[in-house]
Amino acid sequence: MTYVVTVAMAPPQGAPELDALRREGVVFLLRKGFDSLEAVEGPDGMEVDLLDDVIAAHPGGALLKLFVDAPALEFAEDAAREVVTELMERTEALSDWRLTRCAVELNSELLQESLDAADGPDAPPSDPAERAKRHAAGTAPAPQDSPGHSESQAMRTRLRELAPTLTAFTLDAFGHDESAPECEVGREAAEIAAGAVVYAIDLLVDELFTDLAALEDDGPTVARSNATFMILDDLPPHLADAYTVLFTRRLTVTAITLTGRLTRPPFDHPTCLAEELLLKSLLNQAEVTADLYSLLSDEVTQALETFATTLHPPTPPHPATPEDPDTWFTPYTPASPVHPYAANENDENDETVAELPE
Repeated sequence: MTYVVTVAMAPPQGAPELDALRREGVVFLLRKGFDSLEAVEGPDGMEVDLLDDVIAAHPGGALLKLFVDAPALEFAEDAAREVVTELMERTEALSDWRLTRCAVELNSELLQESLDAADGPDAPPSDPAERAKRHAAGTAPAPQDSPGHSESQAMRTRLRELAPTLTAFTLDAFGHDESAPECEVGREAAEIAAGAVVYAIDLLVDELFTDLAALEDDGPTVARSNATFMILDDLPPHLADAYTVLFTRRLTVTAITLTGRLTRPPFDHPTCLAEELLLKSLLNQAEVTADLYSLLSDEVTQALETFATTLHPPTPPHPATPEDPDTWFTPYTPASPVHPYAANENDENDETVAELPE
């Protein structure tokens, strides 16, 4: 079965944030390392296939998605942890980096399939509740002075510092009301949520540029490409033949315009369907960031959900047709124009996909 293992890496504690050049260097080193792999050895010498990978760097480190073919979830996680640890050890520039997360994210049906696939006396219980108990019994909470706790606290501070840069919104948009002491979302939770949105802007834009580079290298459309994409793969898959290089450029320009407006008031609402889809990706990134650093409390979750509700676009009529990606960049109203590059669906640089002779 194929599992997607999410692996997070971070530089030494106290190291400065990665600038754009260093992020490119990290991606290059990891790509070089993975390309040199011949096989991945799992637990007890079992060979595990690494089918594909997606590598992205952000100011706080690197995020990897490893597509692993393994007989069970635990084997996939162990193999991914071993291979990334080995790559860090043999790459001088990454030798002092830390592995901060290595986990498979599955829905309940896939989780049960994984559990059913794990045979033998050491297989985890089929009941997820019993499995959770076993994990809890074998994993003590991180001590207060552990690197994990320190890293979480540092990110908490970082996100709260970033919150004021989301100047298009007050904390009310995240459910915090200063005049109501009993409000369900406290100031700290609202600031963490707002900071996570700002932090996720870098991730969203970087991943779109990564997708664009992959599509330019292995196009002409997502449907005809063997590459793995980070943002484009989250769009409706049955329309993948419409996701061309030009479409991705338009989407990237839209993302830059959209995220810029989040830090320049006023922000009324998404101007087109493409912005709605990008906002959804942005909020997913924000949630993953908070979760990655153990900051996704119930209050922070509610704050992000409240913010998502705040961003709802004007209700019908919508000129966009969900089944026609070209219309995703059509403004909802004349008063909410999109970037001219994104709006021009008949750009002369559009590459027409032609059938090649066999």
